[in-house]
Amino acid sequence: MTEVPDRSIRICADRGGTFCDVHASYPDPVNPNQRNELVVKLLSQDPGNYSDAPTEGIRRVLEIVTGETIKRGIVLDTRKIDYIRLSTTVATNALLERKGHKHALLITQGFKDLLLIGNQSRPKIFDLNIRRPSPLYSEVVEVDERVTLVGYTSEPKAEENAIQWTEEGTIRRGYRGPGWDGEGDAEGPGDIVRGISGEAVRILKRPDLTVVERDLQRLYDAGYRSLAIVFVHSYTFPEHEIQIGNLARKIGFTQVSESSQLLPMIKIVPRGVSSTADAYLTPILREYLDGFFKGFDGNLKDGRIQGPRVEFMGSDGGLLDLNNFSGLKSILSGPAGGVVGYALTSWDEDRKYPIIGIDVGGTSTDVSRFDGRYEVVYETTTAGVTIQSPQLDINTVAAGGGSCLTFRNGLFLAGPQSAGAEPGPACYRKGGPLAVTDANLLLGRLIPDYFPKIFGKSENESLDVVASSTAFEELAKKINEGQEKALELDEIVYGFIKVANETMCRPIRALTEARGYSTGKHVLASFGGAGGQHACEIASLLGIKTILIHRYSSILSAYGLALADRAFELQEPSSAFYSSSTRSALIARLDKLTSGVRAELARQGFEGDRVTTERMLNMRFEGTDTALMVLPQPKDGDGNEDFEAAFKRVYKSEFGFLLETKTIIVDDVKVRGIGKTFDSLGDSVYSEVEGLKTTPVDHAKAASTNSVYFDKIGRVNETPVFLLDKLDVGDEISGPAMIIDNTQTIVVVPGATAVLTSKHLYITLE
Repeated sequence: MTEVPDRSIRICADRGGTFCDVHASYPDPVNPNQRNELVVKLLSQDPGNYSDAPTEGIRRVLEIVTGETIKRGIVLDTRKIDYIRLSTTVATNALLERKGHKHALLITQGFKDLLLIGNQSRPKIFDLNIRRPSPLYSEVVEVDERVTLVGYTSEPKAEENAIQWTEEGTIRRGYRGPGWDGEGDAEGPGDIVRGISGEAVRILKRPDLTVVERDLQRLYDAGYRSLAIVFVHSYTFPEHEIQIGNLARKIGFTQVSESSQLLPMIKIVPRGVSSTADAYLTPILREYLDGFFKGFDGNLKDGRIQGPRVEFMGSDGGLLDLNNFSGLKSILSGPAGGVVGYALTSWDEDRKYPIIGIDVGGTSTDVSRFDGRYEVVYETTTAGVTIQSPQLDINTVAAGGGSCLTFRNGLFLAGPQSAGAEPGPACYRKGGPLAVTDANLLLGRLIPDYFPKIFGKSENESLDVVASSTAFEELAKKINEGQEKALELDEIVYGFIKVANETMCRPIRALTEARGYSTGKHVLASFGGAGGQHACEIASLLGIKTILIHRYSSILSAYGLALADRAFELQEPSSAFYSSSTRSALIARLDKLTSGVRAELARQGFEGDRVTTERMLNMRFEGTDTALMVLPQPKDGDGNEDFEAAFKRVYKSEFGFLLETKTIIVDDVKVRGIGKTFDSLGDSVYSEVEGLKTTPVDHAKAASTNSVYFDKIGRVNETPVFLLDKLDVGDEISGPAMIIDNTQTIVVVPGATAVLTSKHLYITLE
């Protein structure tokens, strides 16, 4: 076999709740300018055979590409590897299952219960018995320190009465507004400094480091190794947090999450909860990554540009290196890869069709929307914990291939409980419960002969149809006991599929109709292992006419990692009013952050044309508390970074009105840098379809036929089954039909037409 060059294998691994998907590419031995691709799919958990799924997947890739036998458990040689890109649900699962790291919270004296009280929101307003999630921290230590802001932001003459500064940052003239003591520069005694945001900060009490050291030592002796530090106004005056953070590291704390360093934004409650989440999750993530790196030689963790490197998918859809990856940034690491995958493979810059991505996995369904730019939210609630961190706007619902099927109080239920990978659905040969996968199997939408044979004690058996059938027959007896007219088994099984489909449609409507977008004007990009079995019916329920299913749709989260760009961002707080007089100062701050972002990406190996930057301001109308992160477009105002026009456009779109009499305040200044992996991904699928000569495929070309149940028409016993790799570009298949490859099954319903392009199945509904 031809020798594989050093640093040439690119590996992307996505460890989901049920399956771990690995996508790899390497130079073609005959034509080194071309790259061959391969896919490995394995269970995320299989403790009887391997301890870590991504490591095992990478071992299998190296075996296939090099042609050498590599035993399980040995340290893998990374010479041949260019990079490994990972997305992981380790932190997400730790948060959902409350299995994070024990940590303590250090907070300003008098605010001990602040994070417990929260913001008084009542998610379930009619519940009489409210069960609030317990806080993530185990102990609270109050630190006797205090700073306050000078003046009042809502005062009519706030700008006029504020402290005036020299260019060097010293006071030119003191505060002159309400509450001024008539003598000093503020309302009372205390040193006055200029905060990062430009606000005047009065230091009422500096922390006594001797007392703090004693408290920290007591925590350390009690076994704490992780801390969250949250002080009032630290977003603009981080000095006290930094001092105590350095002291904690000296004592030996291995994880110190300072709120001012994680995300320096106003609002102490979400900033504080985010810090506790980071202190809770990052040690768990580090433990997992330390175990992962132990499976490879020392070059991998070294991280130098010359050697193999590891990159991680962040919650905002950008790749991060090891130094910038943390628990807080990894909460949506898994689903983010899929969003990047469908966005980059389905978007057309000329036609601008908005896309809904639906990722039907084993445990849940993730839904998102792409309209030329990733939709990012800055405050999200996961497992009852409200976190302030940039994340892709992904709605998740507990309905997937592994969702348990039950009949309760006369209702068919799909989820929210999941069979997971262990034991898995009934057909996985581990004695698991009935799940959506079992329903698809009995309806003929999964064919055991074509499904990966990775089940049973020897990992080489196919799906167990008998187990699914027996379990459903027992359930059917229970259901028919209360029915006047007995339902057929197919009707019952399909009833559960309809419930699951409707559950998956719910978050799509929340992302489209609830925000003023017409659902039917979107394209549905379906992916995830179970996506192809449900895509046509979900599109039909929503009035969508076009469905895109990528060749790698069942592993699109892993494939998305291969396409993803490196990202790095810097953010600073601000308190400036936006006006023609302050615009130049804000632009200067953006320029400074842009330089910092470009320098960091250059350190990571991205320079010149390969780097693009997005410059944003977080803006709100005075007197409101809803800030919007604004990125100007060329069509806004004068076309030269007109933030005011951009803000008014975004605000009007979001709320339907403008507060014309209010001034605009800038809360944050932010620059996001993107290091491009690829310059271009070629023509879009829509351009290809327009120029494609299609050929209807004769049913004789089918590999086999199967009995499949469809809505309204019932069983079609001779449904043709086509193998995807035996079809040619331009082949057109009319439903009812099934299209199968090694990792996915796609059901084409009656009335639908599927055309094969170079990278997609392009399905249109009548």
